[in-house]
Amino acid sequence: MSALTDYARNLLARAVCARVPSLPTTVYAALGTGGTAAAGLSGEPAGNGYARQRVTFTGTGAQQNAEAIRFVFSASAGTLTHVGLYDAASGGNPLLVAPLAAPVVMAGTGTVTVAANALSVNPT
Repeated sequence: MSALTDYARNLLARAVCARVPSLPTTVYAALGTGGTAAAGLSGEPAGNGYARQRVTFTGTGAQQNAEAIRFVFSASAGTLTHVGLYDAASGGNPLLVAPLAAPVVMAGTGTVTVAANALSVNPT
């Protein structure tokens, strides 16, 4: 993933300065049509079977998703270009955003799968 959101940068700055922020206890992946470090993911689908998916990360240094992440759609959702991480299954705060390796066109029912170890969060 390429960009910490402004929210995540502020969260980490407080943690480094021993200001004890409330760190996320669960992380959820989301898909969307765009995104920026300032605002996080944009264009997240609504309805059509779509839901954010809980992600468990493993690793030392770079963190990678331990299991495949599956987003199920019951109808068209358009062209999805970005993935984001949030601290809640809905609403919540954006943590990271990055473009997908290739856009995904959801023209009807189907599943978007992110393979295990394909979603990487690097400390650098």
